[in-house]
Amino acid sequence: MGNTKQKFNLDTWNRKEHYLFFKQMEEPFFGITTIIDCTIAYQKSKELGISFFTYYLHKTLMAVNTIESFRYRIIENDIYVFDQINASATILREDKTFGFSLITYAEEINEFAEITKNEIARIQSTSGLFTREFAENLIHFSVLPWINFSSYSHARSFTWPDSCPKISFGKLTEENGKKTMAISVHVHHGLMDGYHVGLFTSLLQDLMNSN
Repeated sequence: MGNTKQKFNLDTWNRKEHYLFFKQMEEPFFGITTIIDCTIAYQKSKELGISFFTYYLHKTLMAVNTIESFRYRIIENDIYVFDQINASATILREDKTFGFSLITYAEEINEFAEITKNEIARIQSTSGLFTREFAENLIHFSVLPWINFSSYSHARSFTWPDSCPKISFGKLTEENGKKTMAISVHVHHGLMDGYHVGLFTSLLQDLMNSN
């Protein structure tokens, strides 16, 4: 599942002071909300016969796995770099409850689509919130397809050690032929800054515009 990891050398990191400063905070996460142009991506997903959700989740994971700071995780007060990050996405069931899925990243889109399809089916045939074991090499991913939000916050336990980025998309909207979605990105400030989140959103937009 690509959960190989290497311990990060904190002593040679130019952000060591930043990491030590933010990791002591009760709430070390910060977040932004922005808009992603989905016009090309939506059309491409239809041409490939792949659900739009699967398509933009794949592009999101591609961007996450490209930017190293999104692969950092804090484990027992040490930083590790994972070689691959997967997605724990919330999957809605027919009874309007949801379960936490584990969708393994694959570079090839059709392989990823099959993985996603099977995991969605598994979640929808179970009950409860946690239906399998999880590891640290995740992003927490969710979608609010009913709401075109302009800000976002998460339920969090400050006593639970958590350093996984949280990425959420909103309602797909269209105006003058242009399709857009709101995206929120929440990350641990000890592991990255606004610059790195900017790299992520810029890369994601490039990937959504690619053919």
